[in-house]
Amino acid sequence: MPQITRLEDSQPAHALWFDRPKFVYVNFIVEDSKDVQVDIQETKLVFSCKSADDTNIYNEIHFYDKVQALDSRERRYDRTINVMLRKQKENVAWPRLTKDAGKPVWLSVDFDNWRDWEQEEDDGMAEYERYADMLQSMSKGGSAPKMDDLDDLDFTTSVVSCRPAELKIDNSGKKEKVKGFNIILKDTILFPEGGGQPDDQGVLNDVPVLRVTRQGADAVHFVTSPLEVGVEVQMKVDWERRFNHMQQHSGQHLITAIADSMFGFKTTSWELGRQRSVIELDTPSMEPGQVEALEKAVNEKIREQVPVSVKVVAVDDPSVEQVRSRGLPEDHTGPIRIIDIEGIDANMCCGTHVSNLSHLQAIKILGTEKGKKNKTNLIFLAGSRVLKYAERSYSVEKALTSLLKTGPEDHVEAVDKLQKSAKVLQKNNLNLLRDLAVLIAQNFKSNPNRGKLFCLHRKDGDSEFMNIIANEIGTEGTLIFLTVGDEKEAGLFLLAGPIEMVDTLGPRVAELLEGKGAGKRGRYQGKANKMGKRPEVEVLLHENIQHRSSEE
Repeated sequence: MPQITRLEDSQPAHALWFDRPKFVYVNFIVEDSKDVQVDIQETKLVFSCKSADDTNIYNEIHFYDKVQALDSRERRYDRTINVMLRKQKENVAWPRLTKDAGKPVWLSVDFDNWRDWEQEEDDGMAEYERYADMLQSMSKGGSAPKMDDLDDLDFTTSVVSCRPAELKIDNSGKKEKVKGFNIILKDTILFPEGGGQPDDQGVLNDVPVLRVTRQGADAVHFVTSPLEVGVEVQMKVDWERRFNHMQQHSGQHLITAIADSMFGFKTTSWELGRQRSVIELDTPSMEPGQVEALEKAVNEKIREQVPVSVKVVAVDDPSVEQVRSRGLPEDHTGPIRIIDIEGIDANMCCGTHVSNLSHLQAIKILGTEKGKKNKTNLIFLAGSRVLKYAERSYSVEKALTSLLKTGPEDHVEAVDKLQKSAKVLQKNNLNLLRDLAVLIAQNFKSNPNRGKLFCLHRKDGDSEFMNIIANEIGTEGTLIFLTVGDEKEAGLFLLAGPIEMVDTLGPRVAELLEGKGAGKRGRYQGKANKMGKRPEVEVLLHENIQHRSSEE
């Protein structure tokens, strides 16, 4: 692994990266840096940090294809940062990653690291898979805060039944089946999914529990290894995930109750998402002032440290009629569980909750959007998600301040000016390219020693640039082959000339460039995926012209 020298020496860090069928792993070293932030997005990685002299540095690595950002991970070990990217399209090789050339010199990609996993030997595969297993154990962020009133993070129980089963997993829109076992335990501390809340995650004797579902009165735990009936097992809950869900679910109860009492807006459904949560309100719209007032009211209740308690009552208990509910599931059995926010709300609920509103820390309503059937979706964050959101926002704010050389209050105006300037420059650049295309064509036509083949490649250009050249030269007696784009990436090509020649050679040109094209009236153009194979195309065209000349 190459190491970074100091920033003032302008030496980049070379990231090592490994392409696997389902994942791409990136590993790099930073030196004399602090406040390192890694933001995994669908199409790129955003890195930001401060150097030893407090210089703000911001970089981007653009992906070859899209990734599942929510299922990707990063972790920092001292100076080393490891990143695991989950591909949206599995079993598709990634031949490149690209650094944004316009960003400061801090990261670059070592393109020599890429290997074709489809051709690897067994030893090489095993080496990469060991690396993959290590990175898959990474997790984002630190530990969730511990709560004094929860003493059952570890729990001993026994196996009641173990049956072979299959679990369907949604992988980039494709349903995959995983073979394993459905385990029913004497008791459990893992919450089965339901009521708008995802299930808990945890382990049974160090075996990961991939899914917890409810079947009547039983919680069914799906694992990939069998457990003997009657044996005692040690269960542990993923507390960080559990506490996160507790904050979001209790936050939903609080928002729902206050929205009803303040404005009469009833909650018709809700969803606890991976990054944000959504409450569906039975109202066509909400005014900005109503959203602001609602956010202020719920945070006031959090500061008042209102207790939250759990009551378990029989189905025929009179108090059941006094609590908020959307009805019981058809397969419900046993007593009813009521979540009581003292003096604010009492609601039937099977989910996990905090024991005091102060544990919510804060609630941020991000806004509203139009829902279905004349309803409004209210989007919110609670607890640790608010802190992470603020941290990400501040990191972006610092990076923009460094790039735009303005304070946060001027960022929008500065970006607006940059966009307008970029449009003007783009328009001027296009005009210059058009003029250049005409000059190139005229220069060729004025050459008394010109041949019957004209070839040209430019990194900058577009289809219009190529068509202007072809129009100016004329295609009756000249075969024209033009390409635009980066030689190491995909680009565009145009083959123009006598109709018979173009119809014959066009598909062969596209095949050599490993691209696709279409032809019409003496022109065949399209996308080229292997720009570096242009010389082979030129040889083909030259030989074809010589052959036709000899026949004439």
